[in-house]
Amino acid sequence: MSESVQTAVQQLTSKDFQTDQEVRWCPGCGDYSILAQVQKIMPTLGIPRENIVIVSGIGCSSRFPYYMETYGMHSIHGRATSIASGLKAARPDLSVWIVSGDGDSLSIGGNHTIHLLRRNFNVNFMIFNNQIYGLTKGQYSPTSEEHKITKSTPFGSLDHPFNPLALAMGADGTFIARTMDRDPKHLQDMLLRSNAHKGTSFLEIYQNCNIFNDGAFEIFTEKASKPIETLFLEHGKPLLFGANKEKGIKLDGFKPVVVDLSNGVSPEDCWIHDEKDFYKAQILVRMFDDPRIEGHLPRPFGVFYQTDRPCYEEMMQDQINEVMTKKGKGDLNKLLRGNETWTIV
Repeated sequence: MSESVQTAVQQLTSKDFQTDQEVRWCPGCGDYSILAQVQKIMPTLGIPRENIVIVSGIGCSSRFPYYMETYGMHSIHGRATSIASGLKAARPDLSVWIVSGDGDSLSIGGNHTIHLLRRNFNVNFMIFNNQIYGLTKGQYSPTSEEHKITKSTPFGSLDHPFNPLALAMGADGTFIARTMDRDPKHLQDMLLRSNAHKGTSFLEIYQNCNIFNDGAFEIFTEKASKPIETLFLEHGKPLLFGANKEKGIKLDGFKPVVVDLSNGVSPEDCWIHDEKDFYKAQILVRMFDDPRIEGHLPRPFGVFYQTDRPCYEEMMQDQINEVMTKKGKGDLNKLLRGNETWTIV
């Protein structure tokens, strides 16, 4: 990047990423917080606005591109991941961000989500999870809890909900993290970590829908319950929680258990988090207990897992360069004819 461009980027502020469009979400929606934090971190990335693209699908969250003073596309239901993949393949120099909701990305777009993760395009994927369909007025979604009473399930949902991070681990995602709309500092940290990762970053954001599913994550965000109900993961540090970090997590074989540090257990005796440990990450993403059940485990937030794997767009370009070097310019007609041809006389 030239010095003049670098200087211009450094002078940008969050206001430079705000558009003249009226932000049209319900008053009190968690999307406002997420938008504000994205706009705050963007000037720190050192990327010109013309090199940033926001791609969204369909849903409340998918209005995001209208409110970001960057390039963007409000695409079609469940296919933001596919469109972003094509864009990254054609323009690998761009910083591509995908915005999607739990319904958009895990229902109609579920298949596209898992293939984005396994291909590992270098894009940032933000899933706004509010455990409800908000845009279409309150039907249950793929992440809604069992027995959820909604307009589409008046007697309670019979569906078993998706665990988004477990799904991402199963699809061999290379960066898997969770944060929440009501913790701005942590949200900013996770956005920066997502951007720093080379490969597909999968960031689940707990987002409150105060109209159709208000308080879905209240136990994790309210001052009285947050210290005992949340577990913030930090690489190389023990898994501790509680108002005074008086509790910790140990492994009993492969089973996580809560221990009390006042009973002679030291922080060093607890599980030390390692973001590179694939097997322990499988356990962490399964710490998904119903917070209403007595004796449940705290819900983890932070980076669960990250690893390095080649990015699809780089491998594709390497393949093109190799073929061009060996064979020169291709023959489209020959390719279309294939090897199985014959002449009719």
